[in-house]
Amino acid sequence: MYVITTARLRLRPLSTADTDWWVDLHADPEVSRFVGTYSRERAAARLRAIEDQWEQRGHGLCAVELAATGETIGRSGLFWWEQFDETEAGWTLARPYWGHGYATEAARAVLDRGFDRLSLPRITAMIHHGNDDSTAVARRLGFAPLREDELFGQPLTVHVLDRTDRTDHPV
Repeated sequence: MYVITTARLRLRPLSTADTDWWVDLHADPEVSRFVGTYSRERAAARLRAIEDQWEQRGHGLCAVELAATGETIGRSGLFWWEQFDETEAGWTLARPYWGHGYATEAARAVLDRGFDRLSLPRITAMIHHGNDDSTAVARRLGFAPLREDELFGQPLTVHVLDRTDRTDHPV
């Protein structure tokens, strides 16, 4: 079941069936530099939490697949962080797919769903210090820095995009 399609991508809800793929994605040191590595057990627990969000909130993280081949190239979606009382848009791609606009394309589609279908008033993006590529994606999407914070003991900047501030898709 695909929840989002774009010109080049398909996004489908992640599930525990994606555990091995999740572990492999995060095994690359350049990918895991900001999002960490996962054991099989930790990945399964994270994916169970994602399944719960899909069931309880109607959104969650998705596998990002190339529409032309079906190859899974990364993840993107919305994730509710209870400790922040915020919904975050996130994106992480396998290194061979960096620099092709896929992260921006996937995240833009996720934002459209969050604002237009789910009527979220605002969406955040939590970006670790030094993650200049993700910061550039956030800027292209219209996010602005909101505050400094911490997640899993790591400092980050929380960026925000309010529904009323969208420039690429009027509300």
